[in-house]
Amino acid sequence: MATVKKGGLGRGLDALFADVPVKEPAAEKNQNEKNSADDRDRVQYIKIHDIMPNANQPRKTFNEEKIGELADSIKEHGIIQPIVVRKREKGYEIVAGERRWRAAIKAELSQVPCLVRELNDEQNMLIAIIENMQREDLNPIEEAEGLRQMSETFGMTQEQISKSLGKSRPYITNSMRLLKLPDYIRDSIAEGQLSAGHGRTLITVTDEKIRRELWQRIVSEGLSVREAEKLSSSGGKHKKKKPAASKKKIPDVLRVEAELKEVLGTRVSINKKGSKGKIEIEYYSSEELERLIEMLKSLR
Repeated sequence: MATVKKGGLGRGLDALFADVPVKEPAAEKNQNEKNSADDRDRVQYIKIHDIMPNANQPRKTFNEEKIGELADSIKEHGIIQPIVVRKREKGYEIVAGERRWRAAIKAELSQVPCLVRELNDEQNMLIAIIENMQREDLNPIEEAEGLRQMSETFGMTQEQISKSLGKSRPYITNSMRLLKLPDYIRDSIAEGQLSAGHGRTLITVTDEKIRRELWQRIVSEGLSVREAEKLSSSGGKHKKKKPAASKKKIPDVLRVEAELKEVLGTRVSINKKGSKGKIEIEYYSSEELERLIEMLKSLR
């Protein structure tokens, strides 16, 4: 099992993603030449097709609509933050910034601003995982897979992972537990049909037949985590909940709910009563509540 080398990431992501001014390169500069030590923080413009995705990228799904929106922004304003890459035998491999790279391709750019870093395979994989998790770009299953990589590939303890990511140890433990679920439930969580909280509830159900039935009810009836917990504790024997008699939501409300769910990473419900109403934001753990509070505070 590989060990994490001291000092490999000692300066943290702040050093990796330090703000660097993006300047147009001199026409005669060879963009593929090896950087000298003095040029380490100099932005280079690299041909977009000389860059390849990170093979160890923990993020497996990209929202094409969001990529399109970013592409429109890039057309208007350019790429504000350089893409971080490392030199390969042929071309360059992305360390951080694959979403920007994909959007740049959609925006039909021929070259993109990059910072070239000298990283070994371990550092490259670890930075890719940490960068995505700190920016909350991963769904719960991708996140759990990334944590497992940190543990199994690098031999990191949960305490070390906790310090690297700024997450609590219970958060790390609960996240990795999701990987014990069968594929059909993991797929539902990855697709956003179920929350991580639903997943943790389903882990406690040991009878596979009952667990599948409960999973089906959660998906089809939209049960909350609390409702799922009540059913799991009683072996799934509660009477089937009848849908509440309520007015069907108009498409505009459903669209806004979906957009808020995408932004906040959790289920959002908008209930209107005439000109009044309320917005309900669900959370499934104290850590998730803290995350949502911080996100809402940042809107000030």
